Amino acid sequence: MTPGFLDRSHTVAPPGWSRWLIPPAALSVHLSIGQAYAWSVFKPPLESSLGLSGTASALPFQLGIVMLGLSAAFGGTLVERNGPRWAMSVSLLCFSSGFLLAALGAALEQYWLVVFGYGFVGGIGLGIGYISPVSTLIKWFPDRPGMATGIAIMGFGGGALIASPWSAQMLESFGSDSGGIATAFLVHGVVYAAFMTLGVLLVRVPAEGWQPPGSRTPQEKQAERSLVTTADVSARNAVRTPQFWCLWVVLCMNVTAGIGILEKAAPMIGDFFADTATPVTASAAAGFVALLSLANMCGRFLWSATSDLIGRKNMYRVYLGVGALMYLAIVQLGDSSKPLFITCALVILSFYGGGFATVPAYLKDLFGTYEVGAIHGRLLTAWSTAGVLGPLIVNWVADSQESAGRSGPGLYGLSLTIMIGLLAVGFAANELVRPVNPKYHEPRAASGHGTGAAEKEGDRR
Repeated sequence: MTPGFLDRSHTVAPPGWSRWLIPPAALSVHLSIGQAYAWSVFKPPLESSLGLSGTASALPFQLGIVMLGLSAAFGGTLVERNGPRWAMSVSLLCFSSGFLLAALGAALEQYWLVVFGYGFVGGIGLGIGYISPVSTLIKWFPDRPGMATGIAIMGFGGGALIASPWSAQMLESFGSDSGGIATAFLVHGVVYAAFMTLGVLLVRVPAEGWQPPGSRTPQEKQAERSLVTTADVSARNAVRTPQFWCLWVVLCMNVTAGIGILEKAAPMIGDFFADTATPVTASAAAGFVALLSLANMCGRFLWSATSDLIGRKNMYRVYLGVGALMYLAIVQLGDSSKPLFITCALVILSFYGGGFATVPAYLKDLFGTYEVGAIHGRLLTAWSTAGVLGPLIVNWVADSQESAGRSGPGLYGLSLTIMIGLLAVGFAANELVRPVNPKYHEPRAASGHGTGAAEKEGDRR
């Protein structure tokens, strides 16, 4: 059992508790761990102060993303069993401790400690923190699960918009040598711990049987949309269903397509217009990257909220089908018009973010709320795969095309065409999604709904 304050039974909301306090609780965690997308701010000072290569300076971030996927996959069941307050506390402890270890490593000029602290320990905080509010938000907002998860996951996409200038200002104030980097890491660890504590204190789970006033029953929703289930599926059974693996392919393909542009955005727009009358300057390319980050963040809320209106399957038809058309437009016409290139890239990145935010609600529709957080954690292994696959495709093709003597848009035509093919594969996988076979459903007495059933299930394991 967990200590009293963190125990799930002590986080049940009292009568009258506003469910609108839960999204801010989730945001306090996601805005904090979203700092990971701002790691590039620390790369140049680490390289100059510790004599690192560009590849070496990326190790903490790369390990952090790997640990995010692994900890979300293997820790999802613990998150469901122990509740959101326990999960947010573990995330706080690991994420902040990771910064403190990294600060010690920078101060002692022991880079392995920076990698271990930020990448391994902090990465566990990333994964547990990422999935910590998902199941709770869906239970509080059964009428608008896409909107609710979109608000939280929007924070992860937008965390870098806060962390990037903040980190740069600290390095300017403290210095970019190893001592200055250590101080910046230390401040990050302390401030993020305080900010994430707000989420730990605010988060609650709804009482058993709670429903928002005026909401439709699950049976009414099921009659309206055939994919919305009124049953529940355990995480163990979910990974045995074809629906889970179809969604794994869908998420992997959508993320691969988006991250392929995101990782190579600045050099890509420069290469596309290098031989035109109006080449793109370095500052303009940086502004383009900032726009993509904004599109990534906004798409997480806009498109996931839209999925509440048109359904999850239709939303992914848009992500994958329209996304393929945007890539086709870039391949065929991208170097002829900057506004067209930028618009297509922004739409693709908004779909990239929206795909992350919509998938928890899609899982809830198919598998119910019983262990949706654990199922979501397992599905995030698709993100880890895509995080390697997308940059590998774009960079490998660009390098091979450059070796063959090509330049400008010719460096990317093949890789972008591959992305179109991957999105087509994702589109086909989405079309194969059907309601889950009842043989995978949990007996009502075992799954139930609400906190009490979850506590009993946790006690049985």
